[in-house]
Amino acid sequence: MNKKILLLVLVLAFGGYAAWSFADAVTPYVGISEAKAAKGSVQVKGLLDKAAPAPHQEGENFLFTLQDEETGETLPVRYLGTKPDQFDEAYHIVAIGQCQGSEFVANKLLIKCPSKYEQQRPK
Repeated sequence: MNKKILLLVLVLAFGGYAAWSFADAVTPYVGISEAKAAKGSVQVKGLLDKAAPAPHQEGENFLFTLQDEETGETLPVRYLGTKPDQFDEAYHIVAIGQCQGSEFVANKLLIKCPSKYEQQRPK
């Protein structure tokens, strides 16, 4: 009986630890206004703001501005790296990081390009 209880306690402890680790690793998707208010790391999706200064490399950082599709709100982004491949063809951009002052500092970018198969679909 004691072995069964010990095994149950171990399984529950492992399950609790796994759930806590998973919850800590999940980075939520938020809008630009929520990203500005967030305390931790978030994922913010938007379009490249064509009205803002052109995206450019500044030392080891790549700077551009995201625009919220729905609200039109903008957010300057400082990506800690070089310009990603296919950035110029991007439809949506997902920046992962957090706001520091008036800009969003991203340590990872996900570039969402239109599918090359979109043009091949029958109409």
